[in-house]
Amino acid sequence: MVKSLFFSLLFCSTLSFAQEVNIIPQPVEVVRKTGNFVISSQTSLVVANKEDNAAAAFLNTYLFNYYGFKLPVVNKAVKNSIKLISQKNIEGLKGEGYSFKSGKNGVEINGNSPMGTFYGMQTLIQLLPVEKSSSLAIAAVDVKDEPRFAYRGAMLDVGRHFFSVEFVKKYIDYLALHKMNYFHWHLTEDQGWRIEIKKYPKLTEIGSKRNGSIIGKYPGKGSDNTPEGGFYTQEEVKDIVKYASDRFITVIPEIEMPGHSSAAIAAYPELSCFPDEKTNLPENMMSAKSKQEMANGRNKIVQETWGVHTDVFVPTENTFKFLEDVLDEVMALFPSKYIHVGGDESPKDAWKRSAFCQQMIKDKGLKDEHGLQSYFIQRIEKYINKKGRTLIGWDEILEGGLAPNAIVMSWQGEAGGIAAAKENHQVIMTPGSHVYLDHSQTKDEKEVTIGGFLPLETVYSYEPIPKELNAQQAKYVLGAQGNVWTEYMANPAKVEYMIFPRLSALSEVLWSPKESKNWTEFQTKIETMKKRYTIWGANYF
Repeated sequence: MVKSLFFSLLFCSTLSFAQEVNIIPQPVEVVRKTGNFVISSQTSLVVANKEDNAAAAFLNTYLFNYYGFKLPVVNKAVKNSIKLISQKNIEGLKGEGYSFKSGKNGVEINGNSPMGTFYGMQTLIQLLPVEKSSSLAIAAVDVKDEPRFAYRGAMLDVGRHFFSVEFVKKYIDYLALHKMNYFHWHLTEDQGWRIEIKKYPKLTEIGSKRNGSIIGKYPGKGSDNTPEGGFYTQEEVKDIVKYASDRFITVIPEIEMPGHSSAAIAAYPELSCFPDEKTNLPENMMSAKSKQEMANGRNKIVQETWGVHTDVFVPTENTFKFLEDVLDEVMALFPSKYIHVGGDESPKDAWKRSAFCQQMIKDKGLKDEHGLQSYFIQRIEKYINKKGRTLIGWDEILEGGLAPNAIVMSWQGEAGGIAAAKENHQVIMTPGSHVYLDHSQTKDEKEVTIGGFLPLETVYSYEPIPKELNAQQAKYVLGAQGNVWTEYMANPAKVEYMIFPRLSALSEVLWSPKESKNWTEFQTKIETMKKRYTIWGANYF
């Protein structure tokens, strides 16, 4: 009798949790109906088309990891089932759209493509109870949904701190669970080169390791003398790209140039304007090992301090050959249409001092060093375009003249994006004011961060289309992206703390209709979402 009462209470508890309909990101249309559907290990997962196998596999993995059971997969409709059905040209829906119906007999998800079906499956996950149970009651609803923006992304910087393949995959899963479709992988930096390039083995033998990092936020305290290193083999990169593809996420690699290139220069000093000059680091900010290496005659080391460094690529034929070789191997690993080349924060000091660079400015009829940067980026763009790809760069690539086909990521506010859109260039908005997820979440943040202040409400309030653009110009805004720079994130738990719950807010900014956003309702939904983070085992603010 007691056991029977316990299970009755458990079942009722599960049903009560199921009545919540707190979906993030908010769908275009949601109609709540009476009743519910209970998923158990006896429920069938109907997959009629092989292109929906990825969605079925994701759902079964999710159910097993967080609820302890999987569903049998069948190819014919039955009662007590979840049906995944990809179609084409569903009236009134974009290619990534889907319809979702749940009722007492089951769930039917109709995607306008396999991607749409996958997103409908993510909505199903958002309806699951936030309490673990062997039977999962979900609310009866009708949903019609599609994304507002084509580009819904997040970046992870692995240059400042290296993160394991396992965590990179987990990060990709976090994006998938929020219906995001681009993972921007920041692979090279002054402080570390993180991708294997077979033609240039020193990039990882030397460039992937630094001898220490500055302590805390204050460079005057010197280095912690703790080595930091790691890189991804080409086989690991292929594995991650496939993992993301199975979740309908495109991985965009970033190979920084012409600045933020100290790690590459440490490996191959001839890439510097001044290969015989020592790395410009004050001795009191260098690790003991780096001091010893430089005393032994080594001129270039992987940088140990954050910020901007003046040692940048020299624009010689040798450098361009090096970069083309690197890009060849990168493009062979990443099928993405987009290749990111950085282009940001590239000081002109070395170019101003270099007789070679000054002569090049004259020979090419360039106005100044900004013109030389424009020449550099445009030359790389021609090479990337020749390979059938499109170049993305941070908004500094506007300096000296924008490369003809480039996409601009506007991070220094929105001015760069506005200027590029007015020139009929595609734009991805990433302003520090609203989407830099490395900024502090509270004014008295206990965790060490790079600074800034970006509360959840500010992220949620973001509107990616600036008011300065007319309707025609607004079409050039592909979407937006959250950026995670890891100067002060040395482990996965810190990354999770910084992205959650702000990533959830950003997902609604990018997916949901502008008019359906409601901060008050979102505050209620995020409380449910926090329980989901707990189920995932994720750290959060």
